[in-house]
Formats: sequence, structure tokens, C-alpha cells
Amino acid sequence: MGHKYASILETVGNTPVVRINKLGPPGINLFVKVEAFNPLGSVKDRLALGVIEDAEKTGKLKPGQTVVEATSGNTGIGLAMVCAVKGYPLVVTMAETFSVERRKLMRFLGAKVVITPAAGRGTGMVAKAVELAETHGWFLTRQFENEANADMHSRTTAQEILRDFEGERLDYWVTGFGTGGTLKGVSRVLAKERPDTKIVVCEPDDAPMIASGIAQERKPDGSPVASHPVWKPHPQQGWSPDFIPKLAADAVAMDVISQLLRIPNADAMRWSKELARKEGIFAGISSGATFAGALQVCAVAPQGATVLCMLPDTGERYLSTPLFADISVDMTPEEVEIAHSTPSLWLQPAEVK
Repeated sequence: MGHKYASILETVGNTPVVRINKLGPPGINLFVKVEAFNPLGSVKDRLALGVIEDAEKTGKLKPGQTVVEATSGNTGIGLAMVCAVKGYPLVVTMAETFSVERRKLMRFLGAKVVITPAAGRGTGMVAKAVELAETHGWFLTRQFENEANADMHSRTTAQEILRDFEGERLDYWVTGFGTGGTLKGVSRVLAKERPDTKIVVCEPDDAPMIASGIAQERKPDGSPVASHPVWKPHPQQGWSPDFIPKLAADAVAMDVISQLLRIPNADAMRWSKELARKEGIFAGISSGATFAGALQVCAVAPQGATVLCMLPDTGERYLSTPLFADISVDMTPEEVEIAHSTPSLWLQPAEVK
């Protein structure tokens, strides 16, 4: 049945839960929540809308005021959409290590993108955003500490999960963490409404900050003082900056997490590709990582168990990353052979690379 929307912002949320039919083990009901169905392709569209509308309601954001945020890409893309609709100029700071297509998407949507040196890591791009906000009087959304981020997930993501599994088993909910908004916002609702559901959190094997048990050093406002000591660079973009966000630490402190899983980079890459090739689900590296964690859960879950895995974004955010390193632009030898199996329209050898 069709539906008319007042603006693109009304299409944020209500993402589908999809059964996995080929990649899950027999006897386990494995589902994924495909956040790429948000209008700009990621779970961060929820955050962007939530923090801007909260700032409007509380008067923190004035009409026409410039919005500024530090982002690995998806939050900035979501904010660019929201700000375009609502008429706010947007400036984002982003470390140079993140994929170039994210920069282009934000600029295409009208945002200004300030690139910070790789050596500064995530804490550096955050510090630059703070500096710009203080210097120019801009509104800093503070995605890593802003309670409106987690509140949006409690109001939307969590309620969608409760609705989709009403009257049914939901034994495990598997997620990663970026800002911690999804983790905190959903886990506190599940802990109250579905205490039987085990909450499983994944993080990169190269940056096991929560699993380390080492607390993040913070400023009074909750932002990080410096990089976490166990963090190392990794390709699972958006899946934890170089510090434990306050919202993620809040979720840990709630003592609702049943299990922490460390996901190797190779597994994240592998399962992103397998989701595309076996299930037709086009998702990014962090989605592949979360799915790898869900498969670990499935391997030990009792028969008949139901597992729900979050898939944060679309694979299109990763075209310039190692995820696509082995995907050829030109015809492969096998494709050339197929082309030559009929007599017409062959490329000349010089045109086949």
C-alpha cells in the first residue's frame, strides 16, 4: 500500500528485519535488521534526526545556525540530509583515513567537509569540531555523548524490534558500537521489556577497548582526553573511533551485556561479501563484522533459538576500501571468455585490461 510523506525525514526508521536463509546454521532462526533501508543508507540517519530535533525543541539550535560534528562519515551524511531539509549549514570534520566516497556524499548534500590529519585519529577530528564550534559559535551535536542519540534509538529502533518479535522468541540481539547510541538506546529497552534476550556486543579484534577492561579517560563533559591505550587502526570504519564513547560506556555500566566478541578484520570482509553473494544483502564492513559475531552466537545457541543481528550500513560506503580491492573494474578473463562465446561486439585486446 502506498504512502505519501511530508519530507524525506519521515522515512527514517522502520527498517526491515530479514531472515537469513543460506548462511545461518540449520535449526537456528537468524535475522538481520537492515539499516541500509534508511534514506541515506545507514543507522546514523536515526541519530542525525534525533539530535537535531532535540536541539530544536530545547532551543540549543537556533534558526539558521551552523551545525558542526566530527564523523567517520555516516553521521555526517545523515546530518547533511537533515540539515538540507531544515535549512541549517553543516560543517563536518573527518580524519583523512576514512573513505573518499563519504566526503563526496556529504559535499553533494551541501555540507562542508574539513579533513583532519590521520595522525590525530578520531580524537583529533573531535577536537577540531570542538575548536570550530567554540570559535564560530556553531552548534556541536556531540554524537558520542548526546543523550538524544540514545533516546532516538529507544523510541525507534528498540520499539521496532519489540514489535517485530512480539509474541515470539528473541534469544540474542547482536550489535557493534560506533557512538554507542544504538547499543545504549536499544539495550536498556530490551533489558526492561525482554529480559530473556541476551545482548551481545562486537568490537574489532585490533581495537578491543571494552574487552580490555581499561576505562576511557574523559573530560568533565564526557568527551575523551586521548586515544584509548589498546586501540589500533583497523578497516572496520564507523565501528568504534579511537576511544570508548560515553554512550557506549554507559551501556557497559548498565551491566546488561551478556557477551563481548572480538571480530578479526578478515571475518568482517568475508561475511560482508557472503551476505551479498549468498543472501543478496549489500552491507558494509561493520555489517560483515556484526554478522560474523552473530554466526559465532549461532554456533553455540540451542536449537530453535532466534538471533537478531544489526547491519549498520550499505556497502556503497566502502567502494574505495579494501572490501572492494579484489573487485575488477575491467573484464576478468572469465568475462572475456563469455564475451567471445558469441560472434559480435568484442572489445579489441587493447581495450581489455
